[in-house]
Formats: sequence, structure tokens, C-alpha cells
Amino acid sequence: MNLQPGLPVDLHTLPLETEAVPADMVEDGAPVAGAAALAEVGEVEVGVWEMTPGVATDIEADEVFVVLSGRATVEYLDPALPTAEIGPGSLVWLTEGMSTRWTVTETIRKVYVAG
Repeated sequence: MNLQPGLPVDLHTLPLETEAVPADMVEDGAPVAGAAALAEVGEVEVGVWEMTPGVATDIEADEVFVVLSGRATVEYLDPALPTAEIGPGSLVWLTEGMSTRWTVTETIRKVYVAG
């Protein structure tokens, strides 16, 4: 999907194609995840990402995101930073190469801006 100038999109109901999180990333449960890139502004991508309950690790890209719905805990494995409890309205900045563990307790949906 591509955004059209001036036309709103309901990010809460936007359908996403999801698939199982790769087994080598899953630590608990059977989470599925999906994303949709919506627009490119210069060299920056804007999109939506979602993950169902479970525990999975990830190596992050440079991005800033805002949680639209759901709840999760993000543990920063490398670099070691305080664990973050996130939910609707949370704004988080991740940098490329961060190693994280996501414990999703309610399906989480976020809008992201990534470079």
C-alpha cells in the first residue's frame, strides 16, 4: 500500500500480511509478525509493523516508532540499557545493530519511521 497525499489511512485497521516469526528468533510462544511500508519521504521509510504475543529477539535497524496499540516489554541486550515497558503512545528510538528481546503480551502495532 502507498499513502496518497491528503488521504487519511486508519492505521488501527490497516490489513497486514503476517507470517511466523523465524524459529531462530523465537524464545517463547508462536508469534506472527507483519509490516507494510506506506511511504518514502526522501530516504526515510514510513510504515506499520505488528507482532502477536510471544517472545522473540531481533537485531534492530535505525528507526523511531510510536505504539498504536498493544503492550510489550523491550529488553536491550546489546547495548545494555534499562528494560522498556511500552504501550499506546510510547515513542522509542532504536539504532542500527541494537540487540533486543521483545516480550509481547498484547498484539502490538506500531508506526515506524526508518532510515
